Amino acid sequence: FYSLHYAYINHYFPSYFAKSSLNNIKILVNGSKGRMGIETLKAIEDDPELALVGQTDLGDDLESAIRQTEADAVVDFTTASAAFSNCKAIIQASSRPVIGTSGLLPEQVKELQDLAHQKNIGGIIAPNFAIGAVLMMKFASEAARFMPDVEIIELHHEKKADAPSGTAIKTAALIAESRNMVPEAIEEKEILTGARGARANEVPVHSVRLPGKVAHQEVIFGGKSQTLTIRHDSIHRDSFMPGVCLACKKVMDLDELVYGLEHVL
Repeated sequence: FYSLHYAYINHYFPSYFAKSSLNNIKILVNGSKGRMGIETLKAIEDDPELALVGQTDLGDDLESAIRQTEADAVVDFTTASAAFSNCKAIIQASSRPVIGTSGLLPEQVKELQDLAHQKNIGGIIAPNFAIGAVLMMKFASEAARFMPDVEIIELHHEKKADAPSGTAIKTAALIAESRNMVPEAIEEKEILTGARGARANEVPVHSVRLPGKVAHQEVIFGGKSQTLTIRHDSIHRDSFMPGVCLACKKVMDLDELVYGLEHVL
């Protein structure tokens, strides 16, 4: 009887038991029915320092759910079109955003950072939560100091709607900050429009969308008689979970909304 009673309450009112532990950080997952959301639910439930107090998805009142569960932080894995409004709702509800959804524009990130500053709330927007991907970006930034000729190829599953990926955009920005000169542009003629890809911070970026892929990126540097390739591969979505759980804990100590997981590593 007692085990059934526990299971019933824990299923419908997870915050009932979560709140009994003062050491647990209360987490709500938005986009809980998606592939990343499902992995996030598992990771949070397996982490002894985190407590899953709620889960929401398309059609749910996110701000109301945050207030009802008193979530300390909200992990958002939804869509690029919804991420901006979701993050605003999280901050307005006085919770801390942990945003893994890519596709936010620089001006949107700046607006969210200003809002978080006004509310005195910390948070994180991470183009990639995989620790290896953060290291890949760091190593690429270092390499760009010595090899400024570079291009990025990012490869994702066929259902990823935004292109290029947030990771590619972030990598290009770090490269631009690091390299001492931009290679002289040559006159190019595209036989087919888009053949040379897009340009982010004067770095060519190429996007691939194929079944069988999860999340991959290679940064290719060229120099005299040599090339250097730095590549990261996420084979399964659980590769992002250590970074997600880390962010959920570290975000409690932040007093600003930061862009990039490297700020909490």
